[in-house]
Amino acid sequence: MKVKNLIFAALAVAGMTACNCGDGVKITVENPTALDRQNEMVEVDMAAVAAKLQLPDTAQFVVVDADGAQLPYQVTYDGKLIFQASVAPNGKAVYTVKAGTPDPVATVACGKQYPERVDDIAWENDRTAYRMYGPALQATGEQAFGYDVWVKSVKEPVVEARYASELNPETMARIAELRKTDPAAADALYNSVSYHVDHGNGLDCYKVGPTLGGGTTALVVDGAILYPYCYNTYEILDNGPLRFTVRAVYNPTDVNGASVVETRTISLDAGSQLNKTVVTYDNLPAALPVVAGVVLHEPLADCHYTVSAEEGYLSYADPTDNVNNNNGIIYVGCVFPDAVTEAKPVMFDENEKNNVRGGADGHLLAYTDYQPDSELVYYWGSGWSKYGFDTPEAWDSYIRNAALAVRNPLQVTLQ
Repeated sequence: MKVKNLIFAALAVAGMTACNCGDGVKITVENPTALDRQNEMVEVDMAAVAAKLQLPDTAQFVVVDADGAQLPYQVTYDGKLIFQASVAPNGKAVYTVKAGTPDPVATVACGKQYPERVDDIAWENDRTAYRMYGPALQATGEQAFGYDVWVKSVKEPVVEARYASELNPETMARIAELRKTDPAAADALYNSVSYHVDHGNGLDCYKVGPTLGGGTTALVVDGAILYPYCYNTYEILDNGPLRFTVRAVYNPTDVNGASVVETRTISLDAGSQLNKTVVTYDNLPAALPVVAGVVLHEPLADCHYTVSAEEGYLSYADPTDNVNNNNGIIYVGCVFPDAVTEAKPVMFDENEKNNVRGGADGHLLAYTDYQPDSELVYYWGSGWSKYGFDTPEAWDSYIRNAALAVRNPLQVTLQ
């Protein structure tokens, strides 16, 4: 329905209803880097495509590559036609949008809220999965400020099934009964359904606690991080097949006497390890530093991390929660298309570590200055040693290349 509405709007502006599309609209994608840009999502203004196609009202369209093979596509909430392009180093590739019947497309990127699990919002693609915590968790008093990482090792969606297994009321009631008489049997039954155990497609083995978790931003006020608590309201804007987008609005927070409201718009695309996130702070009276970063779960001497303020990235190999359970290594990182002023590890003192931050050792942080009435755009995400990243160095390379790519986006033109 979104596609048709956009086409109708473009045709109305152009004053045309008959097809004059010829061979279709050519989309040229050029790669300005020496990187091999494979299966990278590109965006095209859908209204501009529709105006050039001049399709009749009932028309469908397809996106094809140079060999005529169809590509999955999506029209997003903000009117973008998106599809995955592959472009050789310093090369170009040409795609065509034309009239035709699109093949069925499997949903790759998707998510939802889970009120049955204290208002979690969880989402995933074919590479990884994430969640952020909601108002029902905040009401319990538990502090979990950051994003959570759920690793996966299969392309198909798994999150909804994990929640269904973990939260099945009959199973939970049976576990509670067994706790009274046979704790070992209760533990065995719990482990058979828990998403904290790998049942063949990954698990939740990342510890957030009262930290920034897997890549959250926060204002810095008088030298201290102002940790953002759970979201207040949300709206899911895109829900597949190729992009998931959620907008979350946070409760007002007092910042030097001003009531500041944070809004985050988070998008995860098929094929990507990273979420693009746009952050705004409404009613902020003056510029303030902002940090984005990931929690460190080891003493600094034991950490494998890399940072570059100049190139705009940070990368860390996290040992996972319950390291004796053969959970592998979770790789986390952030990428910044614009300049950051500093990137470094910041460790907690013993009191903060043990009494405030749940045993976490510190953060790996990137600093930037946020100007009122602007947008902070950055990327954060994860990988897993059991699904595509055999070594910490492989993850470091992915993050460095991602930073280069976002600073040198693919160039898209219509013909």
